[in-house]
Amino acid sequence: MSAGQRLSSTPVPMHTWNGYGGLSIAGDSWGNSHAPLVVLLHGGGQTRHAWRGTGERLAEVGYFSVAFDARGHGDSDWDENGYYTQEAMVADLVAVLEALDKPRPVLVGASMGGGTALVAVGDDHVDAASLVLVDIAPHIEIDGVAKIREFMFQRPEGFDSLEEVAEAIANYQPHRTRERRLDGLAKNVRLGDDGRYHWHWDPKTRAQEPDFERREAQLAQCARKLSLPTLLVRGGLSDLLSEEGAQSFLALCPRSEYVNVTGAAHMVAGDRNDIFSNAVIEFLSRNVPLDFDDPTSPHRIKPFQVGAAGDLTDIP
Repeated sequence: MSAGQRLSSTPVPMHTWNGYGGLSIAGDSWGNSHAPLVVLLHGGGQTRHAWRGTGERLAEVGYFSVAFDARGHGDSDWDENGYYTQEAMVADLVAVLEALDKPRPVLVGASMGGGTALVAVGDDHVDAASLVLVDIAPHIEIDGVAKIREFMFQRPEGFDSLEEVAEAIANYQPHRTRERRLDGLAKNVRLGDDGRYHWHWDPKTRAQEPDFERREAQLAQCARKLSLPTLLVRGGLSDLLSEEGAQSFLALCPRSEYVNVTGAAHMVAGDRNDIFSNAVIEFLSRNVPLDFDDPTSPHRIKPFQVGAAGDLTDIP
């Protein structure tokens, strides 16, 4: 089961894997499959396409990157029983990793995907080489979650046009420059039998109201158990992960590294993909290293600098 008819300009998935319960999981990959594996897990309401820039950049420097649509999102199947729990997401990740058959992957997870990655590692479902959490931690702001859910579940009757879709996205992300071309929005919606455009995610995900107390306790327990190299990346404008929330994670896992990407909101990679990707590559170069020493190599990292309090800024 899926959202409806894919629009003609929607990119076709490069791969499909069997997820938990037999659901089809759609994904893309970039780079040499013999290189160290980096798995990119998107946030709620996003798709694998949110990671394309990062995936391509990781491939450029020598990693093998894979991104897939979470169940109920994008080109992956919907679960007819509405089973969209954290446990189901972890089970899908394990199934995809088993299909890829590569040891000790790097997990990079944003928001919902970060929670999946943290539980997968903290509860010993995945033996990962390193972990990158993007704008997510055990303690998050409830108002930020409410804003995301309000965006995801607006207009259940659908949209009459892609212009209306663009307006909804622009209202949710006022800090971004609005895209003038509408064809890029095709991957965000499907055309329903009613002739209207509907979001690509299953509305049944709304039925599972977050239990913030249980969630925080579970993720905090997982954070305390982390022993692998871990990087927490926060968007400086984020309304979901506050500085207090980030610092509380670092207290739980003092071996972790931390950067704050100024000028980025909750969707850090989408807002400042250049700075974000470079931060991840620099972290991986020390913990899952490749050869970056040759100044003539295309694998050289674009320079960046760490500002005050771990803020990442551009070098002019």
